[in-house]
Amino acid sequence: MKALALCLLAFCLVAGCSRSEPVSEISVDGSQPVVPVEGSNFGPDDWPFWRGPARNGLAQIDNVPTSWDENNNIVWKVDVPGRGHASPTVLGDRIFLATADEDAGTQSVICFDRNDGHQLWQSTVHNGGLPGSLGHQKSTHASSTVATDGERVFASFLNGDAIWVTALDLEGAQLWQTKVGPFDSSYGYAASPAIFKSFVIVAADHNGGGFVAALHRKTGKLQWRKPRPAEQSYASPLVAHVAGKDQVLLCGAYLVASYDPNTGAELWSQEGTTKSCAGTMVYSDDLVYATGGYPDASVACYRADGSGELVWKNNKKLYVPSLLLHDGHLYAANDGGIAFCWNAKTGKNAWTGRLSGNFSASPVLAGGNIYVPNESGTTFVFKATPKTLNIIARNKLGDETMASPVICGDRIFLRVASRQRGTRQEMLYAIGNPE
Repeated sequence: MKALALCLLAFCLVAGCSRSEPVSEISVDGSQPVVPVEGSNFGPDDWPFWRGPARNGLAQIDNVPTSWDENNNIVWKVDVPGRGHASPTVLGDRIFLATADEDAGTQSVICFDRNDGHQLWQSTVHNGGLPGSLGHQKSTHASSTVATDGERVFASFLNGDAIWVTALDLEGAQLWQTKVGPFDSSYGYAASPAIFKSFVIVAADHNGGGFVAALHRKTGKLQWRKPRPAEQSYASPLVAHVAGKDQVLLCGAYLVASYDPNTGAELWSQEGTTKSCAGTMVYSDDLVYATGGYPDASVACYRADGSGELVWKNNKKLYVPSLLLHDGHLYAANDGGIAFCWNAKTGKNAWTGRLSGNFSASPVLAGGNIYVPNESGTTFVFKATPKTLNIIARNKLGDETMASPVICGDRIFLRVASRQRGTRQEMLYAIGNPE
């Protein structure tokens, strides 16, 4: 999460800290039951967390344009202060976005009005503590997409030498802030938080010994935390009901692993695709799918019934962008601009085609079409069909797009950057059909 995964990206900020010790395990205390927090019913107008309401990149609407440019089908656009690769999060009439101002040394959450784009508030989550150096040109200090439960907004940042999760109310006031665990990685942090029942779930794979953890949404108290191998990886956790049970699914650190979201107990694990993964896993029925990009490249399918059995695997590289699963087929636009379609059950290739440019964003499906921008600001729209790669539009906005698109409520929301006379400026676009 991605939520990007966008993006959420494999290449983020350098931690700039010494090698840390592995985290200790925190288990659920059965003598003190978790006080449940009511959930929210999200509709087609909402995109509450990374990869959308169902966490799979599938929009619940189809009345959105397939073509646009600076002069056509732009409902509004607004400047975004700072820099980040986090995707927008949408709740009702509000859009939330993580950003960082390197000059001021701040990490913030901004709220925009969905109707006209004007800024409602900006809440500084961290003042100071930004690592002094970024490890890659794609790195930012705000690559994790925020999540909302309908009452609160949850932001995860690498600050200092640790991962912190902060809860804000819908007006931007801080409710709580929790240090989840230490973090030591060459290219920083990109995983987006997930929500399950009363918990916010975060993952942090890094050199010092990673972890996956759950915090109470209302209090910020750590409910459980499970150590993971000491390998740097960047994937967001996926919470899904698959093979008849709720599971937290995570790839990276040479593992594909499933955890019980209630307790953190490992349900199953299997040898994974590679060390460093950035794409978020996807699922269907009793199968789950993982990708990987460094040092090995592969796309793989596993049974999620507890066995972790490897069903099929190929050697295609899909590092930062996530997969998209629709009608029994997997679709992908990989980092180098190659698009793929595979049969989800067998792994058989249906087609391979070339887009253009490099990609970090993850695809979104709406109205039978797949939308995915390249890093140079061109969004490709192609048909979600296993017959052939059928590109129906190429839409250019700005000079750079690293964040994944969001499609909800008859709107497409895109975070884009442009450069004029050496100055970089980020913008948030709302794209829609004329009324």
